[in-house]
Amino acid sequence: VKFVESGGGLVRPGGSLRLSCAAPGFAFSEAIISWYRQVPGQARQWVATIVPGGDTRYTDSVKGRFTLYRDVATNAAVYLQMDNLKHEETGVYYCQEYGSKTWGEGTQVTVSL
Repeated sequence: VKFVESGGGLVRPGGSLRLSCAAPGFAFSEAIISWYRQVPGQARQWVATIVPGGDTRYTDSVKGRFTLYRDVATNAAVYLQMDNLKHEETGVYYCQEYGSKTWGEGTQVTVSL
């Protein structure tokens, strides 16, 4: 499944963004979904994962500032709430189902003054 990521933008350090990951007809409640960040010239880095049942895992650098959750009402998306953003978190953010080799277009997040 090719997901559609959205919600990126330009934000000042300390600001917030909410990223969305959607795919029509996909049952997000039954899947393991992860978010990754990629900076030009570097490999994608894992950011967070949500599993069926709602448990989440985060890379250490974002713990306490990022929250990954499902749209429980519609089961049509997962969201990555990013608070207190830092400059080094600039990059293109992608979501992917565990085991998939398909990537979407991603959404650009730029944290800058």
